[in-house]
Amino acid sequence: MRPIILNWLWIARPITTQYGHMATLTALHQVPVRIAPIRRLSQLFAGLWLYGASMGMHIRSTLGLDPWDVLHEGLARRTGLSFGLITAITGVLVLLVWIPLKQKPGVGTIANVVVIAISVDVTLAIIPAPQELLPRIVLLVLGIVLNAVAFAAYVGSRLGPGPRDGMVTGFCRRTGVSLRLTRTVVELLVLGTGWLLGGTVGIGTILYAVSIGPLAQLFLPALTWRERSQPAS
Repeated sequence: MRPIILNWLWIARPITTQYGHMATLTALHQVPVRIAPIRRLSQLFAGLWLYGASMGMHIRSTLGLDPWDVLHEGLARRTGLSFGLITAITGVLVLLVWIPLKQKPGVGTIANVVVIAISVDVTLAIIPAPQELLPRIVLLVLGIVLNAVAFAAYVGSRLGPGPRDGMVTGFCRRTGVSLRLTRTVVELLVLGTGWLLGGTVGIGTILYAVSIGPLAQLFLPALTWRERSQPAS
């Protein structure tokens, strides 16, 4: 039987990379931080900072957010807290769900909560919200593409998934339900809750939903750190 990689965002199906080999989910298992720490930690923090910056760009486009950011924005509007702080708080709350799922956080998991929260607030403070449609579209497209690059970078460092990614994969392991169904249900619940709280839903929400999976899948093979004895995938 050919190996199957779980697309981290939506589906479970065989994926052939640019190198012509089949990637496997084990290629993304956590590796102790003591192995190639400079290389991997640099990639981790660069990826996390870029992830927060891309979130800020997406927000400033005002064309619709991804499901989790719809929730974050709705909560920020209701509480008066900054978007970054809300992101950190929800990340911590999601981590609590890891306990019954018996998920083990890594360095990347904890860094995810802190670095992204700071990065998104810094980006929102630097980038103003444009009024014209063209720069808003540019911000949206750049935000989505860079978000996929950033996701591949921090996940590819193999220092632990983010709270939300780990929660979804944990549910899959514990229940046997497919990643596609689990992720879809979670995203819909998050999106619906965020929309009811006043989060922004628009064309950007749809574009993110249909493009982030293929884009992340495209960048992940090139940005996944591998031990020397492990063949490229």
